[in-house]
Amino acid sequence: MELRQLSYFVAVAEELHFGRAAARMCIAQPALSTQVQALEKHLGVQLLHRTTRKVELTRAGEVFYDRCIRILGDISLSTELARSADGKGSREIRIGTIYPATIGVLPSFLARIARKCPGIRIHTASGSTGGIIRSIEAGQLNLGFIRPVENIGSLRFFSISHERYLLAVQKDSSLAAMEDVGIEDLRDQKIISFSRSNLSYTERYFAEKFEEHDLTGRVAYSCDDTFSMVSLVSAGLGVGFVPEWTRDLPNRNIELKKVRGVDLKIGLGVAWNKEDPTAGRDDIIDIARSLARPAGRGLRAA
Repeated sequence: MELRQLSYFVAVAEELHFGRAAARMCIAQPALSTQVQALEKHLGVQLLHRTTRKVELTRAGEVFYDRCIRILGDISLSTELARSADGKGSREIRIGTIYPATIGVLPSFLARIARKCPGIRIHTASGSTGGIIRSIEAGQLNLGFIRPVENIGSLRFFSISHERYLLAVQKDSSLAAMEDVGIEDLRDQKIISFSRSNLSYTERYFAEKFEEHDLTGRVAYSCDDTFSMVSLVSAGLGVGFVPEWTRDLPNRNIELKKVRGVDLKIGLGVAWNKEDPTAGRDDIIDIARSLARPAGRGLRAA
C-alpha cells in the first residue's frame, strides 16, 4: 500500500466522480482508476460501488475513508511539527471560507496576516462547514471560517459574530409598502429558500425556522447562494431571507424588511486544529480573535 493510493482514494471518496477526482489530483483518469483498483486488491475488499451513472462508497469504503483522513492528516501534521522543531516555520497558511459568508471579515484578516507575516504565502479555498472541518482534520487547511461547531478532539472553535437575516422583497411588491410585516403576511407569499447539495448549516437553520412558523408549505423556489436569492427576489418570483449586508449591493431591486417577532441570526467563527503549529501560532489566533464583534453587532457578511 502506498500513501499516494490513499490520497487518490480520498479524492474519489469526496468527489464521488473519477473524472473530477483525477483533475483534482492532476493525474489521468485511467491511472487513477488503476491505483484505486490496486488498493482494493491489496485490502481484499471493495471500497466503491461503480456504475455508469454514479460512484458510491461501500460500508468498507466509508470506514476506510475515515481512517485515510486521519492517516494523511497525521502525516501532514508530523511534517509541520518537524519543521517547527527545527526552527523552520510554515511558509504558507491555508484558509477555508464559507463564501460569501466571509465577505465582511476575510479581507481584514488577510491584510493583517500579510502585515504581521510578510514572508508567508496565503492560500484560500471555499467550501462547506463540514468540508472545511474535514480538511482541517486532514491537515489540508490550517484555519477555517465556518458556522458554529463544538470543540471535539483537537478541533477548536470560537465565535466571531452572528449575522442577522432580513426578509428581501421586490421593491414593487405589496410587502415593500408595508410599515409593519408579520409572519401572517408571508402565508400567501411564495418563499425562496436555500437548498444546497451538502445540506448546509444555513439550509438546516432555515428549514427549522420555516417549520417552526408553519411556512414550509409556502416554499416555492430554492437556490444555493445569497446572490441567487437576491436575483430571484429582484425578478419578483418570491420573497426570501437574506443577510443584512445585501442592503449595500449595487443595482438591486429589493427592499429589506424586519418581520415582527422573528429574529434570524446565524453564527460565524474560526476553527483550527490545536496541534497544528501553523494555526496554533499566537499571532495568527490573536488576529482571528481580534475580528470578533460584541454581542448585538453583526458582521456585514452572510
